[in-house]
Amino acid sequence: MTDKTAAKIDIPDLIMNPKTKIQYQRGKFLGRVWIFHLMSLIFSFLFNMLIIQGGFAKCYEYTDLSTKKVYACKVISKTQLVKDKHKTKMSLEISIHRSVDHKNIVKFYSFFEDSNFVYIILELCGKRSLMEMQKRRKRISEPELRYYVRQITMACVYLHNSRIVHRDLKLGNLFLNDDMQVKLGDFGLATKLNPGEQRKTLCGTPNYIAPEILLESGHGFEVDVWSLGCIVFTMAVGKPPFETDELKNTYRKIKKNDYTIPNDINPSLATFIHKMLQSDPSKRPTMQQILNDPYLIDNYIPSCLPTSCLSVAPRINENRLSILAHGEGFRRPFFEMANQAKDGQNAKETNGQAMVVGNNNPPANNKDFVPLQPLNDNQPSDYYLSELREQIVKLLGSNRLHVKPLSNDDEAEHPASIPCYWVSKWVDYTDRYGIGYQLCDNSIGVLFNDSTKFILMPDETNFHYIDKNGVEEYYKYNPDFAPNHLVKKTTLFRYFRNYMNCHLMKMGER
Repeated sequence: MTDKTAAKIDIPDLIMNPKTKIQYQRGKFLGRVWIFHLMSLIFSFLFNMLIIQGGFAKCYEYTDLSTKKVYACKVISKTQLVKDKHKTKMSLEISIHRSVDHKNIVKFYSFFEDSNFVYIILELCGKRSLMEMQKRRKRISEPELRYYVRQITMACVYLHNSRIVHRDLKLGNLFLNDDMQVKLGDFGLATKLNPGEQRKTLCGTPNYIAPEILLESGHGFEVDVWSLGCIVFTMAVGKPPFETDELKNTYRKIKKNDYTIPNDINPSLATFIHKMLQSDPSKRPTMQQILNDPYLIDNYIPSCLPTSCLSVAPRINENRLSILAHGEGFRRPFFEMANQAKDGQNAKETNGQAMVVGNNNPPANNKDFVPLQPLNDNQPSDYYLSELREQIVKLLGSNRLHVKPLSNDDEAEHPASIPCYWVSKWVDYTDRYGIGYQLCDNSIGVLFNDSTKFILMPDETNFHYIDKNGVEEYYKYNPDFAPNHLVKKTTLFRYFRNYMNCHLMKMGER
């Protein structure tokens, strides 16, 4: 069968696993991914070029017809599996991916084939990847960055402990599920290493390739650390550290370790990046050391993030409890603080008396408060409870008690509780009618050229019409009936709505 003939074979709408007899119905197209992304550099006096060997696999949503659960399905045409080395690579990818099980790795469910295609059934990550998010956001805030990096690193620690090196860590292979949890995927370049073993295969994605891969000097687990450094840099700065207009210049910069961190980057974050982007692989930290790095341990990490982070930075109060027990914002028990005061730790001497550090705000009335004394060896650990109770009673009974309001009440709210709206779809027909849009809450509107507005509420039962003078009218929505003066605009609205539903993907969604 020729490639030309094979190209005409359509991916079936209905597929079945011959072993389990489970049938899957094809849904949305999710994108294309490289398979066999192996590269070879050919240098000569006449050429300096990159050859990329491989092809694309297509990804679709497929629904299990018995359970209605939706999966991601990677579909590979068998025309791309003609050569033995390609079959071997595909077998290795499946073997490695099905052997791993971690909360931050895309779950592998099954694989099967028919006469034309190989199908790999995977966990669906409904919020796309960090690549789409970074392209929209450019620069990611530090609490978010730590949130993502910690999860990426945990996945890599698991892989490295299993003797697996991923070799293609990049934003496009880091997916997000509906709970905004990171899922590492695409094991097309992953391989298993024996202790002390190194590989010399030239592989990876240009902006994330470690120098030892380009130099073909042998590489191991350290290449994942380098790629993670590139990922952190990209999210923090807004672009990859070695990116140039020409590939050969990018590789030249990688080999020379020629990158610059902007001055506005937090010094502790810059240090964190420098540790990973070391030219000498032996000087890079391990993934476990990265997980225990002060930048992650000593700073605030949110326990969760709202989906609005896909498009806008969240409003985060870093004084909240960290996801890490010993991270910033974690309050230690009272008796521990008191015992540390005994040892002279975290205490200040004021007029010969110890004041426990931990609150920089002055008391409401200084004369009503007595400084805590260090614990004596013969005093119980709850020695201060009665004294604390007396101070609380005095405080609550004081007429002079004034609580200073927060400078911004919004900052006191958890990001997930703050409604955040963004335009998820839009179509511009201002040359004739106007511009249509859909918000993230599924409300749909049209701004007509005559300055009138038509807005359908998310429940699709009511719509608002606002005339050019700003006068609002409210109606029950019926696509088959409209007030006489709105018949034409209702028809146009349906056109805008149908076009966006059928042809546009939702920004910030899958």
